[in-house]
Amino acid sequence: MTNMLIKGLVATAVLTALTGCNSDDETHLVETPVATTCVEAGEECKTFTVLHTNDNHGRFWENSDGEYGMAARKALIDQIRAEVSSNGGETLVLSGGDINTGVPESDLQDALPDFIGMNEIAYDAMAVGNHEFDNPLAVLDSQRSIANFPMLAANIYKADGTRYFDAYKVFDVDGLRVAVIGLTTEDTAKIGNPEFISDLTFTDPATEAAKVIAEIKEANVADVIFATTHMGHYADAQNGSNAPGDVTLARTLAEGDLSAIIGGHSQNPVCMEPGTNAYADFAPGDDCAPDMQNGTYIMQAHEWGKYVGRADFEYFNGELHLASYKLIPVNLKKSVTEGDVTTKVFVSDEITPDADLKELLSYYQERGQGQLDEVIATTDALLDGERANVRNMQTNLGRLIAEAQRTKVGADIGVMNSGGVRASIAAGEISYRDVLTVQPFGNMVTLSTMTGAEVTEYLNTVASFQRGAGAYAQITGVKMIVDCTAKTVAISEINGKDYSATESYSFTVPSFNAAGGDGYPVLDPIQTGYVDAEVLYTFFKDKGTIAAADYAPMGDIEYQNSNSPLGCTVPAI
Repeated sequence: MTNMLIKGLVATAVLTALTGCNSDDETHLVETPVATTCVEAGEECKTFTVLHTNDNHGRFWENSDGEYGMAARKALIDQIRAEVSSNGGETLVLSGGDINTGVPESDLQDALPDFIGMNEIAYDAMAVGNHEFDNPLAVLDSQRSIANFPMLAANIYKADGTRYFDAYKVFDVDGLRVAVIGLTTEDTAKIGNPEFISDLTFTDPATEAAKVIAEIKEANVADVIFATTHMGHYADAQNGSNAPGDVTLARTLAEGDLSAIIGGHSQNPVCMEPGTNAYADFAPGDDCAPDMQNGTYIMQAHEWGKYVGRADFEYFNGELHLASYKLIPVNLKKSVTEGDVTTKVFVSDEITPDADLKELLSYYQERGQGQLDEVIATTDALLDGERANVRNMQTNLGRLIAEAQRTKVGADIGVMNSGGVRASIAAGEISYRDVLTVQPFGNMVTLSTMTGAEVTEYLNTVASFQRGAGAYAQITGVKMIVDCTAKTVAISEINGKDYSATESYSFTVPSFNAAGGDGYPVLDPIQTGYVDAEVLYTFFKDKGTIAAADYAPMGDIEYQNSNSPLGCTVPAI
């Protein structure tokens, strides 16, 4: 990609030239230059660094290749803090949210090790993510009490009309007042578990941000205003079926009202091609230019603590300037092949994990290992649950899960939201750990019975969700054509038999979606009492051996009036 880091900040010089009257006693006034760099501004220039991560999703521990992990993250952040301090600056550490849900060791312990790790790293604030609502509110309240930093969300309200979290916090950074507003995706009302959030209201983040910014300005409590958000970055504001994200937020507000947005939710490294609204072809270790929209820098550090984003700011003459920006890999590796031998090597210098934090977190990592490592089946090939794939096309793992749920209760159709498929399963042995990693939410399988006409109406909505969103449905037991523009389906077969508009059919869908999650139509189904992970566990254990090809897409769903044959892709008008 083009090397576009901003270095050796250059600002526009403003020179005031005053001319005296033309007389015998002409007074020659000296031009007074205004500082154009931090060096020229001297003590009047305040320097500070914002470090950021997002979408931790339970990854408090390093992976099997020794990548990322909170102990290495702490060592890196401590090193940067020391460097910044030695140069007279200060550091803020922010999170774009979604601490919860992703790996069994964290999920089984309600993300306790993750919040302990964040305390030890000394985060200053975090945005509230939609996955903070995967558990009952009592769990979230417990997490908030554990955290030594504020959880911020200006647009989440309780039934009594008060905010559930603080809207913002002001930090004193070497005498500079920095306000940080928290904002959460409005989609949480759809993708948060309806069983836990029915008493909460998620308002429009842009409207709420404008309101809070006005409050901050009126109270004169800040010199600079940032936002830490969990809304997603969608290039050029093309958010598809997702709620509007950070780009829309920046464009909606008055220019420059937000100096920077530190984001999360879309789980992508926000590195742009210079002068465009297009993503750069970014790889770990590359230079990274954040997005700039309407006077606002927008930053996001991919996911899982794979990177620590570093933004170095300078403030002088009443203006904030970005001096440099980078995404620093946290022990990420790449494959290198020499001859017939392939090895993994660090992308950048290895970071030695903080020993004290690693020892502290090892207790939680080791807890319950015996049960999680139980081998329950084998698969002859990869079962694909990769986020970039399962949210964009029918995959063998997505269809296997839908099939497992429908066969468990003898249903005709299985419907599985791709957002509920959280990982792939590699070829070889399958453990209980794999099951919990793939399906960490603990949703119940529901059973509904409808006429063919009613099933058609239901699938008109569900089958036409756009690719890229967690709502995108993995579907088994139906042969149909989906018109993506009209948002209608033409069903020819259900469960191997000719379709009839009047005949009754049954189908399964996770309780999360049956309650309206992901924008699915609300159902009044039978609660089967079967937990999704347990259904998948039993399916694998009963089968013993999985032939991945048995669950490959069969060509039974055809998409029309779409930019892709894999699902609905219809550009926003």
